[in-house]
Amino acid sequence: METIEELIDLITLEKIGENIFEGKSFKTPWKRVFGGQVLGQSLHAAYQTVPADRIAHSMHGYFILSGDIEEPITYEVDITRDGGSFTTRRVSAMQKERAIFVMAASFQKQQEGFDHQIPMPNVLPPEVLLPDIEQLKGLKKIDPLLHKRLTYAHPNPIEFRPVEKPDPTNPNPGSPYNHVWIKSKEKVDLNLPMHHQILAYVSDYSLLTTAALPHRGKADRTKLFFASLDHAIWFHRDFRIDDWLLYATDSPSASNSRGFSRGNIFDRQGHLIASVVQEGLIRDKSKREKR
Repeated sequence: METIEELIDLITLEKIGENIFEGKSFKTPWKRVFGGQVLGQSLHAAYQTVPADRIAHSMHGYFILSGDIEEPITYEVDITRDGGSFTTRRVSAMQKERAIFVMAASFQKQQEGFDHQIPMPNVLPPEVLLPDIEQLKGLKKIDPLLHKRLTYAHPNPIEFRPVEKPDPTNPNPGSPYNHVWIKSKEKVDLNLPMHHQILAYVSDYSLLTTAALPHRGKADRTKLFFASLDHAIWFHRDFRIDDWLLYATDSPSASNSRGFSRGNIFDRQGHLIASVVQEGLIRDKSKREKR
């Protein structure tokens, strides 16, 4: 996947029945459906069933089974409620008559109200930072297999510029904080719902790995198994995916083989445009058990 058009095509589903949609999968090298893809596609399905004046303000999803990248995914939308200000939808992502993901989303009319937010972290701007691919070039000589693993499935339509230089071979524990600037490489002419869907897709990148930073040196990164368990997004303010956004993540806790991470997403002007929370499995592959 090289262009933003290909990413939009991946997220966009085909209607195959009343409130039923079908999507394809990106062929990941780890042979499982990427969680961000299901987040974006499920939000796309829900958006197809809501009035045009309703905009998503939150979505909450649970990953139940690993998806098969060779099988289409069917998204079944339940019309839960259409209220005066809010609209609620539930979406089930199905493969082989089994749910692999379930999501609830709420949509709201644009309304006036109180307005406040936390300040954006004071970090280096994107113009003085290199893309993550450039920052990882040195890893190719040190550990070519790990370099291939980290870059092979890189979402090329999106540019990532980490504030903290990625150093996966560093054996020293780090702080559970991470900051990265993100935006689409190409300018896009899209409505706000599609900006939401692309951000949902991107929000799954690097969030869970923030929970592993304090545990560097305790395990070989190539032997760690990461899997999202649940993921929630709140959309606070309008934004554009083709303008720089700062994804500021932290991990308050890790326990019982689960890592818990949070993310605040700011636009270049410092407006908090979205918040993200995720919990996921972090296990040594040799000790992997079924979810």
